[in-house]
Amino acid sequence: MRLTRASKECDLPPDRPYVFGYHPHGIIGMGAIATFATEATGFSAAFPGIRPHLLTLTNNFDVPIYREILMALGISSVSKRACSNILKRGPGEAITIVVGGAAESLSARPGTADLTLRRRLGFIKVAIQHGADLVPVFSFGENDIYQQMPNERGTTIYALQKKFQRMFGFTLPLFHGRGLLNYNLGLLPYRRRIVSVIGRPIPIDKCEKPTLEEVTRVQTKYIEELTRIWNTYKDEFAKSRKRELNIID
Repeated sequence: MRLTRASKECDLPPDRPYVFGYHPHGIIGMGAIATFATEATGFSAAFPGIRPHLLTLTNNFDVPIYREILMALGISSVSKRACSNILKRGPGEAITIVVGGAAESLSARPGTADLTLRRRLGFIKVAIQHGADLVPVFSFGENDIYQQMPNERGTTIYALQKKFQRMFGFTLPLFHGRGLLNYNLGLLPYRRRIVSVIGRPIPIDKCEKPTLEEVTRVQTKYIEELTRIWNTYKDEFAKSRKRELNIID
């Protein structure tokens, strides 16, 4: 995997909290880890005063060793309580949620950008409740670093993966990358560039009990900004795409 720095579209004043929505999930979310859990892309230099906290499933902290790695990277739980505790610390605090989650990982294939987003309203509600500006992030190349076995909807593999997800809260994509001594089979990611474009913030007015209408209104603006990012940069960073951005659920 070759990773460039995060692409910055505008400044983010550190006088307010932020909720970053990361897309797409990919198989593992490598771009999210590099951008928001390390300094590989120079986030702190690009956005001084912003303290990002990448979030993941609470179940991941039940796995020994893996849990310690997550904690060493400063990754937190995506539980509502954890989100609230971070944002309540005040201006400059930020959480990053990989919005599509496990469901979206099953659609991660090179050259595609199929997003699970339409019914994902929780992160928007959290942003409104804490008066945190929403910032869409699209990582071009995230879906290109692994190959996934065919698992179209209606197949037995897909049905088993969805059943596993319902039972355990996460799923297991059947994927492969390259090996140490070969380029065709292994668990290492392919050498593909990932460019994380951090979009323009959507101003949010704080409301502790937002209505569904208000949440939906903000979601519309969010999707519009995410689509703008795609349309602006797709010919530069997604030249080999097989199809356009698609919100499948």
